[in-house]
Amino acid sequence: MILNSYRLFSINKYMPKTVLIVEDYADIRTMMKFLLQRFGYDVIEAADGNEAVESVKQNHPDLILMDLSLPNMDGLTATQIIRKFEGIGKVPIIAVTAYGNSYYRRAIEAGCDDLINKPLDFNNLEPILEQYLSP
Repeated sequence: MILNSYRLFSINKYMPKTVLIVEDYADIRTMMKFLLQRFGYDVIEAADGNEAVESVKQNHPDLILMDLSLPNMDGLTATQIIRKFEGIGKVPIIAVTAYGNSYYRRAIEAGCDDLINKPLDFNNLEPILEQYLSP
């Protein structure tokens, strides 16, 4: 784990990637932000689906971690809207959910590339970040 984490940091030290965290609970967003920044990623945040859609238009993130259960607009709807954006709709979107793998099919059908379960563990997140953000 330490070697993999070091490798991630060294890659991102010279070529930082931007990750959009879409999560309605501020404490979870803060923890995710801390982990991602610790490993060299730039982080932007959104608290609901509407903010996520606007943030993608403005910031063009390299990857989105999308909670599925959000106020105002859920993560599945936000994903479907983002996928329609010209030029930026191809950004990898990783569904993050406490509902377990029962939502995997719905997430993929909505346009998510993958799914990770809560509680979030960086050991589980690291391979996904490598897969979608490695040069």
